[in-house]
Amino acid sequence: MDFSIKPVLTGERTVLRPFTQDDVPVMARILSDPEVLRLTGSPVEEFDPDRLRAWYGSRGEQSDRLDLGIVDRASGELVGEAVLNEWDEHNRSCNFRILIGPGGRCRGLGTEAVRLIVGHAFEQLGLHRVSLHVLAHNPRARHVYEKAGFVAEGVDRQAVRQGEEWIDATRMALLAPEWAALTATAR
Repeated sequence: MDFSIKPVLTGERTVLRPFTQDDVPVMARILSDPEVLRLTGSPVEEFDPDRLRAWYGSRGEQSDRLDLGIVDRASGELVGEAVLNEWDEHNRSCNFRILIGPGGRCRGLGTEAVRLIVGHAFEQLGLHRVSLHVLAHNPRARHVYEKAGFVAEGVDRQAVRQGEEWIDATRMALLAPEWAALTATAR
């Protein structure tokens, strides 16, 4: 099992698909959105177009991570990304992160994208554990993660600095047996 196969995951509202270099202008706008920066704890920086082209153009070559663009099925617009990274092969675990730009917020696209990629992690990749961090000032994301079955495991106090403020981050995880139980009751 590895992440070399880059799937297309289709839901009712979203399609998660591999990135191409053509996605760079949209991702550059999304990555510079103040709300994306605040909610993800990303550093405020100008992304060089060549660097972004190299990054998104090489995602399909990575065998230790899965980076997928989130597309709104209704509009065909790329609205964000969903990523499985920090793969620990021996322990069958990885980290998960997601970001949604302004064009995809508050319409259930993130909720569906979380379920699609987490379902892929457990059902297709055979992972045992998927973990994440969510910043304290992002209750909307935490609610989405909890709806998908993630459980809070602890708080990393003052984990991220934004300006002069320190922000706590909650560690959350979802285990394969928990995912199986959730999806069995949903059927």
